Amino acid sequence: MTSSQTLPIPLQTLAIHEHAWLVESRHPTSEGIVLYVRCDGCGTRRVDVQQHPHVPPTALSRALR
Repeated sequence: MTSSQTLPIPLQTLAIHEHAWLVESRHPTSEGIVLYVRCDGCGTRRVDVQQHPHVPPTALSRALR
């Protein structure tokens, strides 16, 4: 039996914000510079690659908490 005052449980609660990526470490590879980055706001981590110094890095992995 369901109460009329019962609210559904949210599946996932995430604070949505624009990540402020900080480089924790980097190293050169044959594909370019691999960057290990962390969001300063929420601590999420990601791996990026920068194929050329004049091009912004692109994500190699998805963001992981």
